[in-house]
Amino acid sequence: MFATFMEVLDTTVVNVSLPHIAGSLSVSVDEAAWALTSYLVANAVILPMTGWLASRFGRKNILITAVFGFTAASFLCGLAPTLGMLIFFRVLQGATGGALQPLSQAVMLEAFPPRDRGKAMAFWGLGIVVAPMLGPMIGGWLTDNWSWRWVFYINLPVGLASIVMTRLFIFDPPYIRKRGLGIDYWGIGLLAVWVGALQIVLDKGQEADWFASHWITALAAIAVAGLAIFIAHEFSTRDPVVRLRVFKERTYAAGVFLMTVLGFVLYASLLLLPIFLQTLLGYSALDAGIAMAPRGLGSFLMMPVVGTVLARFDPRKVLACGLTVAAWTLYELGRLNLNAGYWDIFWPQFIQGAALAMLFVPLTTATMDRISREEMGNATSMFNLMRNLGGSFGIATATTYLFRRQQYNTQLLGAHVTALNPQVRAMARGIQTSMIARGSDPTTALHRAYGAIWGMVQRQAAMVSFVDTFLVMSVVFLLMLPLLLVMKKPRYQTKGGAMH
Repeated sequence: MFATFMEVLDTTVVNVSLPHIAGSLSVSVDEAAWALTSYLVANAVILPMTGWLASRFGRKNILITAVFGFTAASFLCGLAPTLGMLIFFRVLQGATGGALQPLSQAVMLEAFPPRDRGKAMAFWGLGIVVAPMLGPMIGGWLTDNWSWRWVFYINLPVGLASIVMTRLFIFDPPYIRKRGLGIDYWGIGLLAVWVGALQIVLDKGQEADWFASHWITALAAIAVAGLAIFIAHEFSTRDPVVRLRVFKERTYAAGVFLMTVLGFVLYASLLLLPIFLQTLLGYSALDAGIAMAPRGLGSFLMMPVVGTVLARFDPRKVLACGLTVAAWTLYELGRLNLNAGYWDIFWPQFIQGAALAMLFVPLTTATMDRISREEMGNATSMFNLMRNLGGSFGIATATTYLFRRQQYNTQLLGAHVTALNPQVRAMARGIQTSMIARGSDPTTALHRAYGAIWGMVQRQAAMVSFVDTFLVMSVVFLLMLPLLLVMKKPRYQTKGGAMH
């Protein structure tokens, strides 16, 4: 969990530091954002190859190499004197970090018998669920009180502790040590092309106005074509870098799709709520990070409970409860207004954190139940890749939808704000009178009054747009409920729920 927590934390901890990085390295914020994109691209490319790497070189060797590489790259990122060097070291950090989640998850799933996997996934999952929520808060505090470079230096003690514990307590099972595989050069190349192109499209699409940009359109075409050729190649080669036949198991296929949707909503809401708090409610970056903490607290308290009850309850029923409760919390966030107080934000988040525990733990346990130990590394690689890609799709979709709805709502509300509207004229006169009393020129005061009214319209339009987006994400969760019927009951449970 140490290695996983460290890697997942780095996907969000840098976000709040971008303006400081840009100022320190004398670049624009848009240019500095490539420090995020480069990490995500390298991370996504390595994720699906992790199972193949472990089978060829040994899981323990790859895990130690990945932790060491990630820790060293973190240190070098902190020392980077230019943006180019920072991006290069972030690529190394993403490439080595991509192996950490699936490898550590595979180790946990193999080390415990099926009936105890719920408990194992509960404690391991704390790193996955809590880290993205702590990232903005930790990043904001370190940047404000020390320097953006400490955002990378904090990985050093965690990485060193992880290396020591891995050497002492983790060992390869016999079937991994004995396997020798050929190198699928074409598969590796195609994987890097389509995943890398897709990640750049999702990360930069909204900024470049999507398909109005020729280079976004070209990268999207490359991603689609590369994926099609990659799938055809992987099914026809003898030693594929990713064994896609694992998707023939319907429970695994349904579970991966559900995890993709979970990543979609989780990462989208993690992006939207801090923006809402800062732009509309006036929170500082650090205060917004603190306001996000209840979600992590809810997960932290609920995960061990869920891990314990999974031994006696069908994971599909726990998943149904989790999806329903998570949908309700997003509905509650969709009822916020500009007068929302701290507790209006606290309780939906806290309950949502508990719901995420009811989603993540049983979903992982049920999805991997029918996967053989020999396939576990490959299966966890795809499982984690799709969660990350789901997160990228969620962020891209949420930001685009929010922007488009804001345009629509501004036009809709603004249509009533005209000089012919008696209420608008009365409000403008009131503001004008107040400004004149403070010494402003009458004409200037009138122009400023109408400007202030238009600012109110834009603020209300933005509020309605956030509400619309949260409600859509609530519906997405509810639409996933029928998919649970596709999943099979875990093999370690009898019809009465008792364990074999």
